[in-house]
Amino acid sequence: MKFFEANFDGLVGPTHNYAGLSIGNVASLNNAKNTSSPKQAAKQGLQKMKSLSELGLIQGVLAPQERPDVYTLRRLGFTGTDSEVISKAAKQAPAVLKAVCSASSMWTANAATISPSADTADGKIHFTPANLTNKFHRSLEPLTTGRILKAMFSDDKYFAHHQHLPDNDHFGDEGAANHTRLCSDYGKAGVELFVYGRYAFDSSKPAPKRFPARHTLEACEAVARLHGLSENAAVMMQQNPDVIDQGVFHNDVIAVGNQNVLFFHEQAFVDTQVKLDEIRRKFGSAADLHFIEVKTSEVSVSEAVKTYLFNTQLVTLANGDMAIIAPTECRDSATVSAYLEQLTGRGTPIRQVHYFDVKQSMQNGGGPACLRLRVAMSEAEHQAVNPAVLMNESLFVRLNQWVDTHYRDQISEADLADPQLLIESRQALDELTQILKLGSVYQFQRD
Repeated sequence: MKFFEANFDGLVGPTHNYAGLSIGNVASLNNAKNTSSPKQAAKQGLQKMKSLSELGLIQGVLAPQERPDVYTLRRLGFTGTDSEVISKAAKQAPAVLKAVCSASSMWTANAATISPSADTADGKIHFTPANLTNKFHRSLEPLTTGRILKAMFSDDKYFAHHQHLPDNDHFGDEGAANHTRLCSDYGKAGVELFVYGRYAFDSSKPAPKRFPARHTLEACEAVARLHGLSENAAVMMQQNPDVIDQGVFHNDVIAVGNQNVLFFHEQAFVDTQVKLDEIRRKFGSAADLHFIEVKTSEVSVSEAVKTYLFNTQLVTLANGDMAIIAPTECRDSATVSAYLEQLTGRGTPIRQVHYFDVKQSMQNGGGPACLRLRVAMSEAEHQAVNPAVLMNESLFVRLNQWVDTHYRDQISEADLADPQLLIESRQALDELTQILKLGSVYQFQRD
């Protein structure tokens, strides 16, 4: 049976804006209050999806969240019609309004952690939505994320869905942005790397001092239990607190893995050598592993954060070559582009680099890897996926038309207080659920 890894990219939502909500995310803070282009952002994302599909990869679409989230505003005491609720929030709590308008669900690497059937005890693909407790605007996502994932992967013969972890920082879970999987082949048992920033119940352990560590060891352990992973199928690795304080808010900003390759910066982890030895031991055929470690002398942490060298996708093409899917910011950096050029000639499995313009996402703090959720699957599991969410020429054209119909060319901070934005967003999402055949996943459709 054929096995492969599919990518499900987040469709940028109609309220895409630069509110600077993510403390610890340098790009997000640097571009706060700039004017955004939801239409351009969505089209850039769709173009990347189509291009990866044309490279022979299985590519899907993950729908955005409903925003503004007036249900949360009502929970916070704002009353009246939807228009009145938004107006009151804009006047009395503008920071809260900005948070409930966030389109951050576009970064589907944070949507969930996924373990393929080759790794799990019951032989099913397991999904656990991330609770994203560290940031208020992202903590609003997991319930709807769970509904969307169930609508995409609905066949319980192949797919198992879990509730997100308890909504508390002790079990802070940032999803697949802090998770990667190494394997000799997508259909064979692999080693899942769970990366955490801190210990929730032991303050004596290393932790960052400037920016928050969003993901805990305890969350990693809980997800591994929920997914039925054996001791040999998981490695718990702590992110270096010093790089978190330099703006590396998720592990996928400093490391990326695919099959038998782990591409990472030398400052990425605590106890690096000990953990690499554990991976070798659990991987089984250590001779086939490629650990590609980037030295600080080659690319600094600050340059890696600026260009998102590691927030790239590492994918396996039909001919067996691995390719890096990088933002154009990597190409535009003399240091990073020179490194990538020599990397492809070093005899590792990485032989190609493809650059994509995702500037609207990059300026808000998310590169190509942030935009996608990976699912390793068999051909039978692929056939069980909701076919309406899988990218092809017809869906690409249809979604671009949908964006042209419903998205604004620009959104400023002041525009978030416009009640018409909610109406436009709901109209767009209602039509989208019909295009993607998701059913009633949004609260406004269920009331």
